[in-house]
Amino acid sequence: MTGRVEVKAPCKVNLLLRVLAREDSGFHQLETLFALTTLHDRLVATRRDAPGVSIEVLGAVVGPPENNLALRAAELVLAATGHPFGIHLELTKSVPAGAGLGGGSSDAASALQATNQLANNAVPQHELLQLAARLGSDVPFFLTGAPLALAWGRGDRLLRLPALPPAPGLLLHPSLPVATAEAYGWLVAAREHAPRRGALALDLQALASWGDVARMSGNDFESVVFGQRPDLRQAFEALAGTHPMLCRLSGTGASLVAVYRTPGERDDAAMMLGAKHGKISSVQVGTGA
Repeated sequence: MTGRVEVKAPCKVNLLLRVLAREDSGFHQLETLFALTTLHDRLVATRRDAPGVSIEVLGAVVGPPENNLALRAAELVLAATGHPFGIHLELTKSVPAGAGLGGGSSDAASALQATNQLANNAVPQHELLQLAARLGSDVPFFLTGAPLALAWGRGDRLLRLPALPPAPGLLLHPSLPVATAEAYGWLVAAREHAPRRGALALDLQALASWGDVARMSGNDFESVVFGQRPDLRQAFEALAGTHPMLCRLSGTGASLVAVYRTPGERDDAAMMLGAKHGKISSVQVGTGA
């Protein structure tokens, strides 16, 4: 039996990101607001008779295949189903790596869905979510397909929020990535003698409009990452200078996100910025690909 499934793997941005207590395991408790965007990778999964999973990645160099989250996701589904067939994945990358956009996690979620579809949906959704959590903290969010979600814990406990009207946005991708482990190291060092932080008291009304989201937004990594990366600080200041409703570092960086009131304001901002600070992607924020 043969089959082929093609899916889009949209990236996310963090419109709010607070880092709370550090667990004994070394992981940090988080509070974050995820939003999907229309920038996406493309994944094609093809069923093969011979067992095993293979992957071909186009458009980017992302490391050895055995470390690829999409490949590991397909392996987990096949192991859970016991199906004696194989999968070949063709992944076309458009989302930059090391950018704070969750590209690898989204690829993994798409591979879970595509492989399960080729296995006649043998794995129930609640079990797929458990597999997603094993792969990474952001993967369950992508698997839900929620355009907007509040997450806490390690980022894998989710509350799906009412969708807002998709908003025009820009993603600015500086040429040099930021390593997540380094960013956390900078944050821990900066907070060595700081008091423990508490969570915000959030309710649905506090996030009921883009204006509300803009007032609530923030990212704890901005101060430490910008301190280490003056080029990112300059890019952020240039992006904020285009007067968006909201301008933030996404995740631990290096990508920046800005949300505008109208497509015209977004397009004018893109022209104003040019390519001086990195590549720019025009997107819709709050909706997937």
